[in-house]
Amino acid sequence: MQSSGETDILATIGTRGSPLALAQAHEVRGRLARAHQVEPERIVIKTIRTSGDAIQDRPLFDVGGKGLFTKEIEEALLAGSIDFAVHSSKDVPTFLPDATWLPAFLPREDVRDVFISPRAGSLKDLPAGATVGTASLRRQAMVLRLRPDLKVNSLRGNVETRLRKIAAGEADATLLALAGLNRLGLQDKATRVLEVDEFLPAVGQGAIAIESRRDDDRINSFVKAIGDSETEVALSAERSFLALLDGSCRTPIGGHCRVNGDRIHFRGLIISPDGKESYETTREGARADAIALGTDAARELRERAGEKFFTLFAGA
Repeated sequence: MQSSGETDILATIGTRGSPLALAQAHEVRGRLARAHQVEPERIVIKTIRTSGDAIQDRPLFDVGGKGLFTKEIEEALLAGSIDFAVHSSKDVPTFLPDATWLPAFLPREDVRDVFISPRAGSLKDLPAGATVGTASLRRQAMVLRLRPDLKVNSLRGNVETRLRKIAAGEADATLLALAGLNRLGLQDKATRVLEVDEFLPAVGQGAIAIESRRDDDRINSFVKAIGDSETEVALSAERSFLALLDGSCRTPIGGHCRVNGDRIHFRGLIISPDGKESYETTREGARADAIALGTDAARELRERAGEKFFTLFAGA
């Protein structure tokens, strides 16, 4: 426990400094303060600039993938300068440092993507040759699968930056996570919500993850008080699916698990960046078998696609 003046600091949160990342950190702090009946000010938020924040001129899959948004935060966690990290689950690499883990996930927000455009009411209404801006290889691939006549350009930046770029005409449309818009109070910016059946979300989309040191019993107990078991089950299936595939941002992958009581339904997809080749599968089973079901779904898709698929499209 640290001390600041006369106030005991219970924990220090590490997070990126974007408005969305800070909104998520404040949500975690608020939930912890209520769960433990303490003043929120006793939980400090420390912003950390990551490589992903610094590199804005290239697509993520060209410069290191998912770890770009977590590496420096994990370094601070391992060095002890923060007690735990708050991440968007979809930014968390499949494999963590041996000394860290994900002890808690918050209740999941809406998992769906949204279509945003001043020119058209939906993806199908865009004129041929129109440009969709996105930094996500998954969104690029799924756009091209549905509309091979469109162009897809890289569009980087935080939520507000991408909205400004669309308003300025840098692209005709973009796709964003509805969860992020909801957390920022910007849901009215969505032109159309894309249903999961037509546009499968990224693994972990809509979920906030907490990363801590495995051996820090005090902090692990502290954060588990706000963990949501249903989200944890869903993410265990989705992340096990990702683990057997590529999961580095170089292979377009979608995955979503629904939990209904003691049963789960999982749907997974791998797709080529040009949208021309895709493989999809589903699994249903017991909640207790979430990890095994995700792994089995990935194994099926890997066998069906063949290693050539991953060599050609994943940069393997």
